[in-house]
Amino acid sequence: FTTKMSSFRLAANLAFLYTDRPLLDRFAAAKASGFGGVELGFPYETPLEDLVMARENTGLEIVLFTMAPGNWNNGDRGLSAIPNRQREFRESVATAVRYATALKCKRFQLHLDPQHKSKCICNFSMLLYFSFHRLHSLAGVLPEGWDDAVKAAYEATYIENLRYAANLLQQNDITLMIEPISTFPCYFLRHGSQGVDIIRRVNHPNLKLQFDIFHAQSTDGNLTSFFNENKQYIDHVQVGQVPGRHEPDSEGEINFPFLFKHLNGAGYKQWIGCEYHPKGHTEEGLRWAAPYLTHGDHQA
Repeated sequence: FTTKMSSFRLAANLAFLYTDRPLLDRFAAAKASGFGGVELGFPYETPLEDLVMARENTGLEIVLFTMAPGNWNNGDRGLSAIPNRQREFRESVATAVRYATALKCKRFQLHLDPQHKSKCICNFSMLLYFSFHRLHSLAGVLPEGWDDAVKAAYEATYIENLRYAANLLQQNDITLMIEPISTFPCYFLRHGSQGVDIIRRVNHPNLKLQFDIFHAQSTDGNLTSFFNENKQYIDHVQVGQVPGRHEPDSEGEINFPFLFKHLNGAGYKQWIGCEYHPKGHTEEGLRWAAPYLTHGDHQA
């Protein structure tokens, strides 16, 4: 972990990192560590105005968060593939768009100074807004005892809902993301090849793949080959070691220095989200990231 990544930046996932403090305090912690951007999980229990204030106070870019998953306590893990719940899904899209538009501006940016590169002035109002790019839509889980007919119904619903959301988000300059996930039993979208197939069938330029290295290695492996073959669909990458889902420099299956070098050489220029469980305090586990962060309180 000594080679500087030149074409992409690290974002702290605030649902996984700095969890020893309240969500709003995690923004300042990420800033102090040298991150330029953050990912959120489900931010909807936090007042929107408080999120906007935390965002403005730190100048961090919110690069990704997830649409409401339905009733998590009742087993929901997303709504976008669930038949007969299209109305709930569309309501979740509307809520996510409301949060996203409050936390971003359009993609054009006016760089004010080197310390505030992500700030811009919009609509001549002299209010500061920030760029925002991606919303992740969880697919949902198949019911116990599902068969091919049930899976086909889920797939048809998924494609219908993704087309709706991709079009609506495009009007708001937000990219729709789908992510194959290995850790939810019976999750509808588990494999990268399945995600690419869905993207092709939806056939909308505003739908992209969220390439989580932990999930991809857990289900399929062949990380660099998959990236090479499908990089036109990939708009976001997340990292975590396998099998423990800890820091990239922890013991595990993945050679992250090689993988980072490969992504850089392949021209990947987007964010890399740090979505892993620190083995100890977040800051103590950031030694691997020191060459990639802009500044901060971590120690190399």
